[in-house]
Amino acid sequence: MKLFNQHMTMAKFSFHKIFILSIALLGIQIQANAQLDGMRVIDKVVAQIGDEIILLSDIQNQRLQMIQEGMDGDASTDCAILEEFLYEKLLVNQAKIDSVEVPDEMVNQEMEQRIRYIADQIGSVEKLEEFYGKSVAKIKAEFFEAIKKRMLADQMKQIITENVRITPKEIKTFYNDLPKDSIPYINSTVTVAHLVLYPEITQRDRDNARKTLATVRQDVLDEKLSFTAAATRYSDDMGSRIQGGDLGWQTRGTMVPAFEAALFKLEPNEISEIVETQFGYHVIQLLERKGDNFHSRHILIQPKISDQALVKAATRIDSIYNAIQRKTLTFSEATRLFSDDEDSKYNGGQILNPYTQDYSWDMQNINSIDPQMYQMVQSLTPGKMTSPTLYTNVMERNKEGVRIVKLISKTKPHLASLNTDRQLIEQAALNKKKQEVIDKWITQKISKNYIRIAPEYTSECKFKYEWINSQESASN
Repeated sequence: MKLFNQHMTMAKFSFHKIFILSIALLGIQIQANAQLDGMRVIDKVVAQIGDEIILLSDIQNQRLQMIQEGMDGDASTDCAILEEFLYEKLLVNQAKIDSVEVPDEMVNQEMEQRIRYIADQIGSVEKLEEFYGKSVAKIKAEFFEAIKKRMLADQMKQIITENVRITPKEIKTFYNDLPKDSIPYINSTVTVAHLVLYPEITQRDRDNARKTLATVRQDVLDEKLSFTAAATRYSDDMGSRIQGGDLGWQTRGTMVPAFEAALFKLEPNEISEIVETQFGYHVIQLLERKGDNFHSRHILIQPKISDQALVKAATRIDSIYNAIQRKTLTFSEATRLFSDDEDSKYNGGQILNPYTQDYSWDMQNINSIDPQMYQMVQSLTPGKMTSPTLYTNVMERNKEGVRIVKLISKTKPHLASLNTDRQLIEQAALNKKKQEVIDKWITQKISKNYIRIAPEYTSECKFKYEWINSQESASN
């Protein structure tokens, strides 16, 4: 689905995990407190590459994150953290030299996605603001440059390794050279298929949804409600409603055609007529536009499925299930003929794993995306299927239906091998080769950049790379 894939709610996290996640995603600098380090230290510059600096607080914040994750933090930890920052700053500095650019629109879009994701997990924008003690606008303003520099570093890293390839011989050599105790242990994996029926949405259901949205739209035009309040109260897009319907910055082609066709006819702050897409009915407001990039918000009302329609779908899937049981119809034939899941109906109902882009699922992965599936697979043996059950598609804004699930195959936990886990081993070999290219690049660039590190770190830390070049060493 193309319209709201950035705004889908993923697996729920505990508040502790949200704390860790938010630091990692936003790079938010939280002042180390007295309970952690015994005293408040005045911030200072501890390293510099070109005009890029690393602060003592940067290291303290990263160590705080590690402590919150249950890991120990000591002097060697600080050294490792500093070296990671040195690598990132070297990438950013080189990106500037090479005129590598990340448009502000892309940074804004990335920022919107990260903030919306964290707000989804915490529960609301208000809780997010309460947690950080500042408004979303201030969070965005404060961390815009930090996000931009991380994106610059990532882009520079991709440029360095973009031509790295791996051969079959190198993959085999990589695997054979692995120490036995370093061969990864592979969790149980499954291949699953499903046949899905969604209840029919009647014209009456559509008319009711459109009528509801027309009333909401008129209230906004009459200034009985602000657009933000109306979206928060009525919108069925759970990802954007907590932001008052705000979809952040997007680029032409991100949204479905009907949505964009209406949006690009609007002037800034203008509100559209009702727009119908495959997701329901929208009222759109254009906030700002820069060429093909646009910032908008919307209110979505989806037709509501009646109980009678759900019963009808359940009755229909029962008959399909019985036909498969009687072997008058195969599962693959049934999915092709009847399934409403367009992504799987023509491949026997097999469900693609978005993490790996193949049909093999680690049990942990499938639990994070489809907990219902995880529970059903636990009780199945390969070749068997469940009886029809209710289905809530969390990836399509909790769309309700009914389905039958079939377990096609299941592997036992095992040590990785070239025969059964070639893709995993190939990726590990490729990553190793990329790291070797990066190591060589770092060594070359260190000698060509101004680098300064505070004496307490140069004397105590054993770095992987020789960060102090001869010119700086001589000046010290």
